[in-house]
Amino acid sequence: MTAITPEIVEQHGLSPEEYERVLHVLGREPNLVELGIFSVMWSEHCSYKSSRIHLRKLPTEAPWVICGPGENAGVIDIGDGQAAIFKMESHNHPSYIEPYQGAATGVGGILRDVFTMGARPIANANALRFGRPEHPRMKHLVQGVVAGIGGYGNCVGVPTVAGETNFHPAYDGNILVNAMTVGVADQDKIFYSAATGVGNPIVYVGSKTGRDGIHGATMASADFGEDAEAKRPTVQVGDPFTEKLLIEACLELMATDAIVAIQDMGAAGLTSSSVEMASKGGAGIRLDMNKVPCREEGMTPYEMMLSESQERMLMVLKPGKEAMAEAIFRKWELDFAVIGEVTDTGHMVLEFNGEVVCDIPLAPLADEAPLYDRPYLSKAEYAAWAGVKPLGEVPTTDDVAADLLKLMASPDLASRRWIAEQYDSQVGADTLQTGGDAGVVRVHGTGKALAITTDCTPRYVFADPYEGGKQAIAEAYRNLCAVGARPLAVTNCLNFANPQRPEIMAQIVHALEGMADACRALDFPIVSGNVSLYNESKATGGGSAILPTPAIGGVGIISDLSKMMTMHFKNAGDTIYLVGPEFWAKPDPTRSHLGQSLWLRVIKGVEGGRTPPTDLTVERTAGAIIHELIDDGLVNAVHDLSDGGLAVALAEMALAGGIGAEVEAGNPDYTPAQWWFGEDQGRYLVTVPDVVALNEALAKGTRNDETAQIGFQRIGVVGGDHVLGVPLAELRAAHERFFTEWMEG
Repeated sequence: MTAITPEIVEQHGLSPEEYERVLHVLGREPNLVELGIFSVMWSEHCSYKSSRIHLRKLPTEAPWVICGPGENAGVIDIGDGQAAIFKMESHNHPSYIEPYQGAATGVGGILRDVFTMGARPIANANALRFGRPEHPRMKHLVQGVVAGIGGYGNCVGVPTVAGETNFHPAYDGNILVNAMTVGVADQDKIFYSAATGVGNPIVYVGSKTGRDGIHGATMASADFGEDAEAKRPTVQVGDPFTEKLLIEACLELMATDAIVAIQDMGAAGLTSSSVEMASKGGAGIRLDMNKVPCREEGMTPYEMMLSESQERMLMVLKPGKEAMAEAIFRKWELDFAVIGEVTDTGHMVLEFNGEVVCDIPLAPLADEAPLYDRPYLSKAEYAAWAGVKPLGEVPTTDDVAADLLKLMASPDLASRRWIAEQYDSQVGADTLQTGGDAGVVRVHGTGKALAITTDCTPRYVFADPYEGGKQAIAEAYRNLCAVGARPLAVTNCLNFANPQRPEIMAQIVHALEGMADACRALDFPIVSGNVSLYNESKATGGGSAILPTPAIGGVGIISDLSKMMTMHFKNAGDTIYLVGPEFWAKPDPTRSHLGQSLWLRVIKGVEGGRTPPTDLTVERTAGAIIHELIDDGLVNAVHDLSDGGLAVALAEMALAGGIGAEVEAGNPDYTPAQWWFGEDQGRYLVTVPDVVALNEALAKGTRNDETAQIGFQRIGVVGGDHVLGVPLAELRAAHERFFTEWMEG
């Protein structure tokens, strides 16, 4: 029997105070198995002990929300008795240590969260953040992560339809890999995880348990020291072909009435799945560890409980259904084992070789998990700490064309074709759009579709966490509106550094406050998500904290596929309008227009100025107007304005359509840099084939709201082979250059 020393407690990531709490819960000293279970269940990754108190402030309800946070994934009503089920999760630390398997198993894990609830996965998306391209490890990390996402998703047969990839020195020592899956289920066939029914059998299905991934959850709850490479054994190894079999076997069993509860084995593996199922059902659980299918000799209960081997599920079945269920899983060549039963003891009891090796009361394990209200800076104190300086004299440019070329060639905006070509976006034959503002996938066999987007602008969040949090939600909302979808709900992946630092905790608290205000104002509730903290590195060559990155995954519904909108220019002669708040009548010094802009960073080498404010009334009103324009057939291309402002949006629409634009500057009171590259929020570009029809519709006065003066500014017309004086061929060559040269160099 291993003696529990302070060193062993520290190795398990528990503080002395937390260990005292363990002693209080048990009324005695734990053994090693029990200590391991407490360590993973009370880790930051599983318990959200630093963020739980603030996550409660997020709006999670709406008439169309069927299930909000707390289950494996969020569930929303998409009409016709169907539901969309979706979630986003992080696999940051594993992907830095072992990029291919880290990213691949991130995809596998999020797929299981979705099909666990009875949904067939129909689309994947991702949000990736990397460090400087010139960093010695970065090319290897990008290649590995992209190959891992593509390798797993392509083999499972779920299309990757949306995503974002950004570069910044803050991610040199700690990259971010956030994966999202969306699935569709019948509303009367949704499965939950609460274990009920004393005596009901507990069944293990899927792959065998190995020693890979032990302490993965604990590793994900600490920053990187100098020994990052030594943590390679904590990274799981995935098998997408087994996952495909597991999806089909689970969905086949779900078509029967055999399942009482089901939970995937994700972070903390068999521990978290069994504890969560029993806790949610208010029940107890008994497991015979000798019956757990293992692929390695001599595995101990400690290793079995903490392993994060992939492609595994835990189920509670109705009595008498075991043989039928086993036949299904054997047909799909998967392991099936009855390993225990539901009890009324309220305890988790593990037996091995005829002895009890663990006996933990479940209610305290869940209810008495640490909950910290960590100190954080006020908004004013944070602003002083961040030291973001105002721009002072208005920056300008003498050469808009040269600036546009440089921006479009930069790693931040360069074509992601090299990445996209490694993902199968068309498998399943229901993908309708990729590469625009949002991915769009038909709900199979219907005339409706789901729109999916991921977004966040970390430099905005760093400069002003509250405004940055608002903007992340608002941009996801705009992306969905731009393709003609009605935004329904949000999932998120909250990536931050060490919450024990008051300035980092301030980023978390104020960003969540901004997100919450935006979600309320836009009727865009948060139904699922994930928190990833301690994203910083002390490793050689790494920076320290990442930029605060609350990645947002948005889902919306297009009820009529014929109304789906795309962003590419269609016809020469179409009129181009800028739709948005009417501040263009005169420059507004409170906005700064260029604060925290990509133009400022890439062209001037400065990260400064104010985060562009997000007016939520403007966002909601502009989105409603865009919907009306699309529904009434008055526009034939829509694109939201974001990084790089108006000039970049024009260039992206032109490159997508293979046709240029003849445009002119707006109010001469703006500098060329403010007008063309400002990143003011709440704006869209649209092209109009019939200006007379548009004017007649606008004259009816049904397209505005006095509290948000949304205007239509004519920018120019579609046509020619230039954008802002840059030939399209030259623009395309610059846009394609970065990844081609980097990966082939």
